[in-house]
Amino acid sequence: MKFKGKVHKFGDDVNTDEIIPAKYLVTTNPKELARHCLEGRSKNFARKVKPGDIVVAGKNFGCASSREHAPLAIKGCSVSCVIAASFARIFFRNCINMGLPILESKEAAKEARQNDILQIDLNKGEIRNVTKKRIYRVQPFPRFLKRIISFGGLMRYVRKSDV
Repeated sequence: MKFKGKVHKFGDDVNTDEIIPAKYLVTTNPKELARHCLEGRSKNFARKVKPGDIVVAGKNFGCASSREHAPLAIKGCSVSCVIAASFARIFFRNCINMGLPILESKEAAKEARQNDILQIDLNKGEIRNVTKKRIYRVQPFPRFLKRIISFGGLMRYVRKSDV
């Protein structure tokens, strides 16, 4: 799996209420949630983000509640991947369950800037900052996680695969 996109940069401790405010939790429709994605940190994010773009953040991304709406909102924006210095553990697993690739890289997260172009290769475990001509190594996803993501999430994987 490979992705290429423009960086949308955020800081530390982006919580799930900032990713998708509680008042929008009345739906699980990803496209509806996408209209309000990350408005707690950037009022214009949902209007600026383009399919394939990449969210990059500091430490503890996705902290606070365990709501699955947060990765659904990000995925609904057609973000190809989220990279952060670290993730809240339940958010990390919710992203995998929703089929949203996420990678931890302190160095890539620190050095990436708004509008940089990144190329990601999940099979190699590589983040390439095309703008800065830098390559960062990350732990490649195990085969079963890549399969869950390629199916679009855990429930689709269970329904369509031979597990």
